[in-house]
Amino acid sequence: MGRNTRRRPTRARRATFAAVALMLGGGGLVAANVYASATEGTWGGGGTDATGQVRSAGMATIDCPDVGSRLTTVPDDAREAVDRELAQLDQQTAAAYQQLQASAESVRQDPTAADEPIMNPLKEKRSATIERIAVAIDQAGDRPEGLESLAACTLRPAQDGAGGDTGNAGQGSAAPSDGAQQGSGQGQNGAGQGGNGPVASDYADITSVQPNVPNPPQQDDASRGTFTSECGVNAGGLFNSDNVIVAPGVSNGAHHFHDYIGNQSNNAFASDDVLANAQTSCVDQGDKSTYYWPVLRLQNGKQERDAGAPGGGTEGNAGQIVTAKQVTLTFVGSPRGKVTEMPRLLRIITGDAKAFVNGPTNANASWSCTGFEDRQLKDKYPLCPSGSDVVRTFRFQSCWDGRNIDSANHRTHVAFAGPDGACPEGFRAIPQLVQRIVYDVAAPSLDDGGRTVPLFAVDSFPEQLHKPVTDHGDFINVFDEDLMREMVDCINSGRTCGPRGGDDSGATTAPSPSDDNGASDAPGTGTGGATADPATSAPAEPAPASSEATQEPRTDATTSPANTTKHDKPAKHDSQSSQQDGRTKQDSEGGQTAPAKADKASPAAPSHSGAGEVGQATRTPAGGQAAKSPAAQEQPPADRTEPQAVQGGGLAETGAHLWPAAIGMLLALSGLVMLLRAKRLRY
Repeated sequence: MGRNTRRRPTRARRATFAAVALMLGGGGLVAANVYASATEGTWGGGGTDATGQVRSAGMATIDCPDVGSRLTTVPDDAREAVDRELAQLDQQTAAAYQQLQASAESVRQDPTAADEPIMNPLKEKRSATIERIAVAIDQAGDRPEGLESLAACTLRPAQDGAGGDTGNAGQGSAAPSDGAQQGSGQGQNGAGQGGNGPVASDYADITSVQPNVPNPPQQDDASRGTFTSECGVNAGGLFNSDNVIVAPGVSNGAHHFHDYIGNQSNNAFASDDVLANAQTSCVDQGDKSTYYWPVLRLQNGKQERDAGAPGGGTEGNAGQIVTAKQVTLTFVGSPRGKVTEMPRLLRIITGDAKAFVNGPTNANASWSCTGFEDRQLKDKYPLCPSGSDVVRTFRFQSCWDGRNIDSANHRTHVAFAGPDGACPEGFRAIPQLVQRIVYDVAAPSLDDGGRTVPLFAVDSFPEQLHKPVTDHGDFINVFDEDLMREMVDCINSGRTCGPRGGDDSGATTAPSPSDDNGASDAPGTGTGGATADPATSAPAEPAPASSEATQEPRTDATTSPANTTKHDKPAKHDSQSSQQDGRTKQDSEGGQTAPAKADKASPAAPSHSGAGEVGQATRTPAGGQAAKSPAAQEQPPADRTEPQAVQGGGLAETGAHLWPAAIGMLLALSGLVMLLRAKRLRY
């Protein structure tokens, strides 16, 4: 028998094998955990497949009748109770949707599987809540009829693979009526970071959309002037998931996060007095109005500080919050005649946060790209070509009933003008707010579900699946009376007025008046004419002046440069230069804006309390520390839930989620040490 000459493993070789195994195992654990942390969604049914691509969550959804929109008359004494119960209905729907997502696979196979555990209990809860609404109204007035019929909700099953053409969608399109719009776009179906949208068919190539913005003629007595207010882009990160118009006194009443500019005391518990005495981010300190809209997020795996908070990641609103590149607030006139002053504290909502299930009747936001604003999309996010930025446009209602600053459904006290620009009978024309928000975000890579270039979408109620048709804007008029009179005079006399010295012709091109009825089927309706390209024409973001400083003068210029009329002394150079501290700097890579170092005395970063203090919205000041605002805010009663507010702009602490990666790193380091010792043993 021949001799076995195979060398047996020596101690050094065994140590080498063990070291390599530890290094490979530890490294694999690190990679797997970090990737999972970057792509995980809070809602069940999302996640990634074996190839690492985002898979569809199925995204069946729940369609509940909108009780609030049916309540056109509610006695004042019942308003608080009714608003609280309406917010409870939204909470019930959100909780039921979360149950639906957790059992997405079984419901996909058998839709009736949702009846007993989800849909029937939801109906029972809604019935009890609707009865409380009816009783509250009955105690203060006449009991509404027929509300009980609104208790039952409908399960709208997913329709995988039913997506539309991503190249031509959006022309003349309305909100889908067939339930979830589960398109695969170019072959891959994206579920979004939160597991509830968006999907590829929610996007359209703007270059494939035909021009669709009407430009009706103006009458001889039209009010052709424009008045612009500059209030920044929320670079300091003032966010919360409240809605003081729709759900006053209710924390997380919106179930999604809002950007705020202008008034700095926005939260669910802000009274009229609090808003009137607040600081403002606007250049004109006489404009303390509140302007807010759902944040835009990149579905890129990053976790903001709201990743585990109501209104944020726990409700499917996940990913990096994008700071706008520009925000332009322009008030325009009527093509039919003069406008009258807005009443102080007038509240206006444009668009419908529930339009995906409600239908497009009240949808009014539109989407486009710089250089292509003669074509507008209502139910698609735009895919912009290289060098072009994403644009959101809100044209607010321009007719007021002459009596009320709000209404039970927050709609009937204002109205859109008709196709000819005329207000409905009994309504009078007021300055129309046209809000234009520009973002430097790249067109997402739809073929791989946004893995290469991330998807972007607005925050939404969870069951609305982040559809673009749900976009909406909110406004509360807190102009002081003198500045409001100046606005109306400017618009009616045909001048172009801005908040700084000289004429404002380089800042904003007045949007062409158009049929701004949000109910129109044409996606361009309600957007007005194309505005000037912001790359060359929009003003830089202003820094708010100190509340103790003298108000910066507003200079009005006639439309003819030769007839320039100055109402106030020009701003001093040192006053303007001091504002530079609050300006934002442009991120060369992502186009994001970051707050520059702020003057301590300036409200450029007025920080309310740290996240979690009752009744306080929070923001991230330049130094990263939350400080109490000099302007005291009204505290809610102790029995109210505190508002869900966060400091924006930073990532969450993720140590608890990354402990497997830490173990993997230790294993890999141990393997390296063993490998070095094995080499010494060998020699």
